[in-house]
Amino acid sequence: MDAADLTAFGDSLAVPSVVCLWAAVLLRAPAALRSPQQRGLWLAVATAAAAMTLNLPDVVTYAMRDPDYAHTVGLVRNLIGVLSAGTVLYFVAAATRGRALQLAAWVGTVAWLTTLVVLDTAAPAHTAHTIPPQGGPVPSLAYWLFLISAHLLANTTCVSLCWRYSRRTESRGLAAGLRLFGLGTALAGLFWFAYLLKALFGSTWAMPALPLMMNLHGLLRAAAILVPTLFTLRRTSADIATAWRLWPLWHDLVQAVPHVALTKPRAGRVVELLWPPVPRNLLVYRKVIETRDAILILGEYVAPGVPELARSHVTGHGIPEQRRTAAALACVLKEARQAKLAGLPGQPGEDAAWELPAAMQTSAEGGDLDDEARFLVDVAQAYGSPSTTDFTPQGPTPQGPAPQRPHTP
Repeated sequence: MDAADLTAFGDSLAVPSVVCLWAAVLLRAPAALRSPQQRGLWLAVATAAAAMTLNLPDVVTYAMRDPDYAHTVGLVRNLIGVLSAGTVLYFVAAATRGRALQLAAWVGTVAWLTTLVVLDTAAPAHTAHTIPPQGGPVPSLAYWLFLISAHLLANTTCVSLCWRYSRRTESRGLAAGLRLFGLGTALAGLFWFAYLLKALFGSTWAMPALPLMMNLHGLLRAAAILVPTLFTLRRTSADIATAWRLWPLWHDLVQAVPHVALTKPRAGRVVELLWPPVPRNLLVYRKVIETRDAILILGEYVAPGVPELARSHVTGHGIPEQRRTAAALACVLKEARQAKLAGLPGQPGEDAAWELPAAMQTSAEGGDLDDEARFLVDVAQAYGSPSTTDFTPQGPTPQGPAPQRPHTP
């Protein structure tokens, strides 16, 4: 790929980069405006999006039709770029919780913006702000050195912070976001370093790669602030899948023990997921808790000997060892549910014929709810399987006569 092709490829990413930036800014706006920790990062990306919008080829071409527009667009673009650099410094200060650094970031940003306006006003009459291949920088070398120094200072500090904190954090989402933002910022730093070489020494060897650097920087920053959204979508998708798989078991158990349900069940599984009766982020939590409560109550309707028969039954069906506990519990629940719906008496308290599986005991004692959810998904899968449907402890078994539920007068 020659220099012209590299430049053309970089220019082709200009519109997608800006579109992705604005999409990310709009998607993250509600969360960022509520969170002081995210506000600085969001504002840095928003101002970068605005500066890059003014640098789009079509915008520049339109501005060049009128000298006044060309000057205004160039100055505003540079001022917004410095504001973005200052916001990056504020993000660094907020991440390190340095009050003095936060104040210094804003004071320094105001000073830089003011200096740029003064230098622009003091320069000879000019239109576009540029460093041409021949001749001196427009409007002046001092203007460009101040502009470039603001970006290099902010970008270098930000890359250092992102690298350091991405290695320390235990959150995969935060580490990914910091690395993406740091990589994008590093590309922006290289962009401005190439401009520094051009302004001081007339070096142009890196210029064909600058559009690619800047537009990749935009895409990476957009991806960085979308990381929380992507992780939320991933978690939401996993919760929906878990709730979908739990629904048949949960529905049958709640039908037998309706008072364990916090809210009245919806008409069907699809409606339950599209229009959950509880906040969506609590849907799996409620399903797990209500299923566990129903299992505890149905434990009073388990006849003596049924758990042992269930374990023997699933072993005889060749179910893998790691799934036998879940499959045996599914068989027991099937019988207990039928007994409850038939109006048979229960055996409350210590007289119950069974105990919770270890995976559910750990969660009930404050353990990981995700582990219990995974176990209950296995139970739900076994609950609808042929091996559970075939379980009938009322008849003779290889181990001897079937256990009989004690008669209560």
